[in-house]
Amino acid sequence: MVNIMTTHSHLNKNWIQQLSNVVTDPHELLKMLALDQHKNLIIGANARTLFPLRVPLSFIQRMTIGNPQDPLLLQVLTSSQEFNNVIGYHTDPLNEYNSMIIPNLLHKYKNRVLLLTKGACAINCRYCFRRYFPYQHFPFNKSSWKIAINYISSHLELDEVILSGGDPLMAKDHELAWLVKLLSNIPHLKRLRIHSRLPVVIPSRITEQLCEIFFRTRLQVLLVSHINHKQEINSDLYYSMKMLTQSGVTLLNQSVLLRNVNDKAETLANLSNSLFDIGILPYYLHVLDKVKGTAHFFVSDDQACALVRELLTMVSGYMVPKLTREIIGELSKTPLDLYSYKKINDFN
Repeated sequence: MVNIMTTHSHLNKNWIQQLSNVVTDPHELLKMLALDQHKNLIIGANARTLFPLRVPLSFIQRMTIGNPQDPLLLQVLTSSQEFNNVIGYHTDPLNEYNSMIIPNLLHKYKNRVLLLTKGACAINCRYCFRRYFPYQHFPFNKSSWKIAINYISSHLELDEVILSGGDPLMAKDHELAWLVKLLSNIPHLKRLRIHSRLPVVIPSRITEQLCEIFFRTRLQVLLVSHINHKQEINSDLYYSMKMLTQSGVTLLNQSVLLRNVNDKAETLANLSNSLFDIGILPYYLHVLDKVKGTAHFFVSDDQACALVRELLTMVSGYMVPKLTREIIGELSKTPLDLYSYKKINDFN
């Protein structure tokens, strides 16, 4: 496999080292962004919460100094609003903990399973629907993966495995090579889908060795990135995505609709255009999963549908992600009918 991107600077950075170059103190983060006077943003929140702040320096560098409403900052900064008890918000909004077929494996949809590959993430997003998931009760190693592989091998209706977490790309390349090889030996599998935020947060995670793994497997590989705002996209991410494209990987993106982050049609249009510019197709726009502590991010269904209707007038159809939600017990994601909700002329 010829890789024309090997000279780019980000490839010389060690992604594992960058994982440790993180900020975990909200006061330190505000100081770095010249926002010391805005300490009221984190009153009642601190680094010792159940879901502590964690954000790598590489992501902080994309934030705007002096802007307390920076859309990247709002996604990661601990907030006193997280301690509000709001009716309808739960610690396990999708009932995943009780839906495990075997440890680490979810088989909710007929043709595909989701394997929780690793329990850690590079970044703690405040709206994460698994922010309370008890990862400490599950093994994340080759022994647990073998149990999952045995299940997958015995279920002929499966044609796709989805690696999730945590973040599956927290696994090292040699671990993923082992796992991908075993999955590729299962005859009825066709596709391997990887849901990851790590290449966005630390683009150097896309290594030549990882690309070689994807290039060599017989499985069709899809990477679903998680990008919510145009500002998250930089030149390092562009080169990483080019490497994946050259390796035959299909690139998709999923976003979460978040109040004050991306809840304007123009913001979504800018995101779709920027994604497509680097070879990523917008795939899903999720309404918020109602996990406890995230109500301040909520955008109503009416507002969401109005946004996407407006988005349809601003970009080509293939750049409009599917507006969906996940409902416990349903056999697929549930699309929101854009025209079953009232039209809103002004919802900002």
